[in-house]
Amino acid sequence: MGNKYPNFFIVGVAKAGTTSLYHYLRQHPEVYMSPIKEPHYFAKDIDINSFREDYKKNVINIKDYLSKPSLEERHIAFVRNLDDYLQLFRDVKDEKAIGEISNGYLYSTVAAKEIYAFNPHAKIIIILRNPFERAYSHYIMNLRLGFTKETNFVKEVINDYNKSQKGWGISHLYIELGLYYEQVKRYLETFPKQNVKIILFDDLKKNIEKTVREIFKFLSVNANVNIDFNKKANVGVYLVPKSEKLNKTILNIGRPLKFLLPDYTRKQMMNVYKKLFMKDGKPKLTVEHRKVLLPFFIEDIERTQRLINRDLSMWLDI
Repeated sequence: MGNKYPNFFIVGVAKAGTTSLYHYLRQHPEVYMSPIKEPHYFAKDIDINSFREDYKKNVINIKDYLSKPSLEERHIAFVRNLDDYLQLFRDVKDEKAIGEISNGYLYSTVAAKEIYAFNPHAKIIIILRNPFERAYSHYIMNLRLGFTKETNFVKEVINDYNKSQKGWGISHLYIELGLYYEQVKRYLETFPKQNVKIILFDDLKKNIEKTVREIFKFLSVNANVNIDFNKKANVGVYLVPKSEKLNKTILNIGRPLKFLLPDYTRKQMMNVYKKLFMKDGKPKLTVEHRKVLLPFFIEDIERTQRLINRDLSMWLDI
């Protein structure tokens, strides 16, 4: 694989600090990150034709996007053509570590093998978060984005789990995304052990600078460069709509327009939107919530801790 193509992949998990990590990595002079944070090219089993209507907004016209001389930063897309995917790295100069972050790669049953076929020497980074907290953070995000109207967290999770049609972009996968054993095992069985780094979100939260510098070492780039660690993305964002109906209307109008606006204007409008139409939805993940969901996660947590040789007993504390 050419020296201008990706040689590392952060494969998930969703709601575990990957957006903040993306911005820290982008600051490093020896690291090049795809301008689309999550291109999802190697998750070949994600069927964009089956996406639910509200999730289809993430399916951008990649040809239009790539036709611009400067590739602006985007959060997510579903790139399906190899030539288009490689175009995301057309501005690579002499960076040593070239990568992307697609949270769907951990859940995907084929991404590990697809990445290996593309670059068998690739380095893989996996971030795992307490599955109860991951599910709750995911739920709060969905409330904020208007992807659900259900105000009962447990009811939302159980209903989603019991859906007849499930999958990435089809259902929310609150539980499935937090069942890590099989997901992590796919990568450990596909790549050399020394090429897979597993991080706990707890470590990232406890000492973000130490953890990020360990990632730099893993990627064989200078671990001591100056990085602004004050900017954190999606951390502590627990705002929910004051009015579900009004929020849905605003989002439907705003989503098509947001990429037409300059970055500064977009951020200013977002701040006004939050002040006027959102309210504090500070997390209330209760003991009762954990008890109800424990049967879904307990066996997988025990298997995962043996697999990765890390004590995960704190995840089971009720």
